[in-house]
Amino acid sequence: MFIYNIGIFLYALVVRIISPFHRKARKMIKGHKETYRILRECVERDSKYIWFHAASLGEFEQGRPLIEKIKRTHPEYKILLTFFSPSGYEIRKDYPLADIVCYLPFDKKRNVRKFLDLIQPSMAIFIKYEFWYNFISRLHKKNIPVYMVSAIFRPNQVFFKWYGKKMQRIFKSYTCICVQDENSKGLLTGIGIQNVKVCGDTRFDRVIEIKNQAKQLPIVEAFAAKAKQESEKILVAGSSWPKDEDIFMPYFNMTADLKLIIAPHETDEAHLKYIEDNLARPHIRYSKAIPENVGDYDCLIIDTIGLLSSIYNYGQIAYVGGGFGVGIHNVLEAAVYDIPVIFGSNFKKSLEASKLLEVGGGYSVSNTQNFRSIMDEFMQYDETLKAAGQHAGDFVRNNTGAVDKVMNILNL
Repeated sequence: MFIYNIGIFLYALVVRIISPFHRKARKMIKGHKETYRILRECVERDSKYIWFHAASLGEFEQGRPLIEKIKRTHPEYKILLTFFSPSGYEIRKDYPLADIVCYLPFDKKRNVRKFLDLIQPSMAIFIKYEFWYNFISRLHKKNIPVYMVSAIFRPNQVFFKWYGKKMQRIFKSYTCICVQDENSKGLLTGIGIQNVKVCGDTRFDRVIEIKNQAKQLPIVEAFAAKAKQESEKILVAGSSWPKDEDIFMPYFNMTADLKLIIAPHETDEAHLKYIEDNLARPHIRYSKAIPENVGDYDCLIIDTIGLLSSIYNYGQIAYVGGGFGVGIHNVLEAAVYDIPVIFGSNFKKSLEASKLLEVGGGYSVSNTQNFRSIMDEFMQYDETLKAAGQHAGDFVRNNTGAVDKVMNILNL
């Protein structure tokens, strides 16, 4: 794996070089410097640790229901949670169910030895896409069980190309690879990997929990109440980017009986100003609204984070962003509320978006005309809207249970 190790070395070098000029790189370098101090100070030698690694916030949300299940049923274990991305670490560094939270050092052999010697975990669980060759190989050599959870594979990944044969060896170091679907299992067994189980996606379990714990939001509730009073429908646009907004805002501007809630992916002032400049109807930012006046506006712009999963509860239709660039964000957070989900054309990497499309709970659009056609149908025919929402909700409910399947495999 000489080329892999060179690649890790170069990646780490680039991050260090750009850190003075790049905010996320700077946070990563600073966080890496703190990792070993945190471990030396916090690891209790007589305790048993289960190590969870999530690249970023999305992977953490997939692993979260499993962490919570372990804490409920096996309190004798402590949880170490590591992140690779600053966006995950900065938001969840105070997650109360993890006993220790820190960055994962770069996958260099000396870092791996130092890290594992400090922790000595009872087992390691990697979420979805994490293939750190040196870490996983070292865990295997030390006879520490190592699992991958909610993994999903596609034929175009390097492991299934003729030049990726050496990388395939990493799969044999896992105790078990818990995949989301039969296609992923077939790809792995096709290259001779047998330690695979189809368990589904733990995000389905997670969004059910999120729905049951949804926040009451008086401002959004007042906005929704006024819309209901005036027989208007609400479109909730979540995690939107400018290219998404260019799709749905023109329709909103010309449709008097539609209200809009926008929760953009980025809430910096430049993006908020872009949204406001392209709205032709009365709008207000969440931070400036109060329950008494929010009903006077047609669009509510969410300029804070952490509310979106609860806001979907107030809509009749959802639009989930990312489908014209970075990839679609979490469609399940909306679908769980029995509302249809519209998203952009870049959905091939999202199995759940593809499945929503198949069952009639999801709709893909590539331009404003597509969007208008779908929305006109929903606005005119309540039965069509209700049926699509039911398909979306049923899809989520019918795919829960992954956490229990994984727990049985862990055999704690």
